[in-house]
Amino acid sequence: MAPEVLEIERKERALVENLRGCGKLLVAFSGGVDSSYLAWAARQALGDDCLAVTAISPSYPASHRTMAERIVRDFDIPHSFVSTREMESVEYRRNAPDRCYHCKSELFSRMDDLLDELGFDALAYGINTDDQGDFRPGHRAAEEHRVLSPLLDAGLSKLEIRALSKAAGLPCWDLPASACLASRLPYGTEVTEARLGQVDRGETLLRELGLRQVRLRHHGDVARIEVDPQEFENGVSPALMQRMVEVIKPLGFKWVCLDLEGYRLGSLNEVLVDLGQSGSSATRRVDPSFPSN
Repeated sequence: MAPEVLEIERKERALVENLRGCGKLLVAFSGGVDSSYLAWAARQALGDDCLAVTAISPSYPASHRTMAERIVRDFDIPHSFVSTREMESVEYRRNAPDRCYHCKSELFSRMDDLLDELGFDALAYGINTDDQGDFRPGHRAAEEHRVLSPLLDAGLSKLEIRALSKAAGLPCWDLPASACLASRLPYGTEVTEARLGQVDRGETLLRELGLRQVRLRHHGDVARIEVDPQEFENGVSPALMQRMVEVIKPLGFKWVCLDLEGYRLGSLNEVLVDLGQSGSSATRRVDPSFPSN
């Protein structure tokens, strides 16, 4: 057996052993790759002593909820929805670079309430080794609420989690990276349900046109569309460009633009300046979102 396979199996055993020592466990579960595998692994390790918890919020894509419902149904994972109220927070709506902190503080506060109500012992979320070092304010909220990180503790990377998810038969194993809808709004643009709805509907329509890794960045009257460059290796047909305009403009945009740099994680973070590198300004390309997977 290949050494890399043996290493993944070792990490999987470490994860299961870790989970068995958690007691009754709540898992923050979005329907993405990481949280789905964590919820599945918790079910294998703990049986009915685990509960996957999914937030009901305007900031989460409808497709995430659909996938979450499919996974808990097909894999018999105990599950609950919890309504979060981050939209009531002025700090969240103002959309500063620490927006994710306020969102995750709300989520973990609601999960803390559920933990006390149901008599559970701990909370966990799906951070992995690839998430370390990124600008992710949501991780600070997790630390403040003492949220466990079993995937990280086991040393699992994103690629390893995808491989284990595929072996488990999870349908999300090859889903593109994703994040909450608020990450499509430039910092300083107020987060509103209307804008989140435009983004969610727009990205759904673009995927229906055959695009897979796609983002609709909301710049007021302008919809800036990012697509993985590999999807356009053979060029972009005039017919596809026309269809993109036809489905996006009616959502309330005056202009529809295709970003020639293509999709990249955290493109809206390119405006952030890091003064800590060699004493000079440097652009950080990072994804501010809590792992939505």
